[in-house]
Amino acid sequence: MRESSRRTNRKIRWSNLYTFPCFRPPSADPDPIKSLIGRPGFSRVVFCNKPHLHRMKPHKYPTNYVSTTKYNVVTFLPRSLIEQFRRVANLYFLLVAGLSCTSWSPFARYSQIIPLVIVVGISMLKEAVEDWHRFLQDLEVNSRLVKTHIGEGVFVEKPWQQVSVGDVVKVQKDQYFPSDLLLLSSSYEDGVCYVETMNLDGETNLKAKRCVEATLNLNEDDSMSKFEATIYCEDPNPNLYSFVGNLEFQNESHPLCPAQVLLRDSKLRNTEYIYGAVIFSGPDTKAVRNSMKSPSKRSRIEKKMDHLIYFLFSMLLMFSLVTSIASALLVSSQKTSKKTNRWYLRLQDKNLYFGPSKPVLSAIMQFTWSLQLYGYLIPISLYVSFEVVKVLQAVFINKDIQMFDEATCQSVRARTSNLNEELGQVSIILSDKTGTLTCNRMEFRKCSIAGVSYGGGLNEVDLAASRRINSDMVARRSSVDESDATSQSIEICEFSADNIGTEMGYIGAPEYLGSPNFKNPKISDVHREYSIKGFNFRDNRLMDGRWTRNSNVYDITMSFRVMALCHTGVPIEDDQADKLKFEAESPEEVAFLIASQEFGFQFCKRTQSVMALKELDPDLGSVVERYSLGFLIPFLVLFSRLFP
Repeated sequence: MRESSRRTNRKIRWSNLYTFPCFRPPSADPDPIKSLIGRPGFSRVVFCNKPHLHRMKPHKYPTNYVSTTKYNVVTFLPRSLIEQFRRVANLYFLLVAGLSCTSWSPFARYSQIIPLVIVVGISMLKEAVEDWHRFLQDLEVNSRLVKTHIGEGVFVEKPWQQVSVGDVVKVQKDQYFPSDLLLLSSSYEDGVCYVETMNLDGETNLKAKRCVEATLNLNEDDSMSKFEATIYCEDPNPNLYSFVGNLEFQNESHPLCPAQVLLRDSKLRNTEYIYGAVIFSGPDTKAVRNSMKSPSKRSRIEKKMDHLIYFLFSMLLMFSLVTSIASALLVSSQKTSKKTNRWYLRLQDKNLYFGPSKPVLSAIMQFTWSLQLYGYLIPISLYVSFEVVKVLQAVFINKDIQMFDEATCQSVRARTSNLNEELGQVSIILSDKTGTLTCNRMEFRKCSIAGVSYGGGLNEVDLAASRRINSDMVARRSSVDESDATSQSIEICEFSADNIGTEMGYIGAPEYLGSPNFKNPKISDVHREYSIKGFNFRDNRLMDGRWTRNSNVYDITMSFRVMALCHTGVPIEDDQADKLKFEAESPEEVAFLIASQEFGFQFCKRTQSVMALKELDPDLGSVVERYSLGFLIPFLVLFSRLFP
């Protein structure tokens, strides 16, 4: 029986309900769109199912290969050298190494060049390794497989990087779109599919996309053998929420809007498969257009190190200047020493560093010599130490078990180690909503029906607040007990495991707290993990079908029925025989569907115009009712009951 029900559910096309009038192409006159096509900014032409026409100009477009690396074989050496000599200390060591190659150096030339080469080489090696890891990640993405039409209704798997503009691809459920696609059809009869755009805008809610009505029948592999169309649309741009174009198909023109475009890096959800034609590929896709090239990132500690180097270099200049001036004064004083008998203290005129006849030149030579002799004030190994520490930190971050996500089986990847010390130092957060800072998960905890409040299970925040209040009460009691100034007894109420929910007012309506049927929660119940994700409701008045014995059973029934009908969710089979999982555009709708199922109103089936509920009737028990869809707009569904 279970196998037969699965086969029946596979045949059900859940999205038949979704007429989605808001996603239909506008019924206005398309002449304004036609007037834009062909003008600057709207000159792109795509020949669907004819990728060979895009191998020559003027319709030759970039390949679907995407790279996020910072260097390549040609640009690595010059760009990495420029990056290294942005550091002040390296500039100083380069100056000293240049002076060591002249005859003015007090050291051997290799004593200054070799340390500089080692320091710069280690930093360049680190940059090369990190960029190599970026290349491997790009290779992994570009090597993903997608079914591509090669003719006669035959689809073969090709890597993403081999997909071309004009190709017709077939994307399966839970796969990412290889490029920007025009939705042709889906596994649902009305051409609707659900897309997760978390990689683009951070939204976890599913977004509905709908194809044009002219391509609804292209929902089989064989139907693509004779499919030919031409798309006239806008040029590549970074606007995620805008698209202007026309589809020329079967001698008819159909206007296109963003509802028919599937963007690269978004994921197909809750739909078995879709067919799409590639519009933008590789660097022309909107996701890549919105991304930036890998910048040269420098942490605040490294910038502060540059300021310290400036200070040390200023001291070095001062010491060298004082030394050169003192040397010039000493050399000048030797001009008069020739008249004395102390011939052994006289300086030789041929020595440029101590030439009495040229004290100014001697001072300049002493200044350059001092710059090299006092160079140990600037630590050349400081940057090397920081580079080694950053690399080790990046390795520890990648191997950290606590940062492993069991849901996706992925670990964290440190793409660069230049900003390790910036982690955890967030000072300002600019956010438009709380969902940006949270997991955007919803739980059904409380509800109000006919003016009566129900539910309100405890969570970790409530427990922390109760423990803090309890500790304050205990401290107050101890202070009263130690005081002998008065014999008056003071009673202080402590929060215990049995009355914590009642005292904090989280469970039940105020008029119901004193009822003998009310049961306070236990700490063990609060701490245990709930087996039902998205449902954290605890109230014995509604759980386990007890709401059927309530005096306002009609209001409760209508509330649960509305929760089970007003949504855009889709039921999915669960491992449990009597339970279903749900997916919808927003987590709020999923929480409502889970709650209505727990209360006895299970949303189990839908067609193009009918929604079926398995309801818990107070008199008849479990019955199946059908409701017709009246209209669907965002956050509102109008329905009416179907009578036999």
